[in-house]
Amino acid sequence: MAPSKKATPVPLSKKANLAFPVARVGSSLRKGRYAKRVSTPAAVFLTAVLQYATTELLELSQTTAAQKGRCTIKPRHICVAVREDPDLNELLQKVTIAGGGVKKKKKKK
Repeated sequence: MAPSKKATPVPLSKKANLAFPVARVGSSLRKGRYAKRVSTPAAVFLTAVLQYATTELLELSQTTAAQKGRCTIKPRHICVAVREDPDLNELLQKVTIAGGGVKKKKKKK
């Protein structure tokens, strides 16, 4: 008989095709005591939501930086991107971004 080969464990992040760590998010959910029990699909879903929100924010910030002729995303670009997008603005309404400055108000005619 040939020795049996054990299958190497595949990380949940790889199974779900995510770049963010599912196991770490799941551990944080369990340590946070948000519920008595936390399922693995809950950790996968929350990780996917966090990754989507981060990707969206970075894409908008990159567009804002490119409009200003810059290659580097700075806190000001993130702040402007958040304030111009209605969904992100609603989500991060009471958040202060360090170094982001203040959005200029449009003049009334």
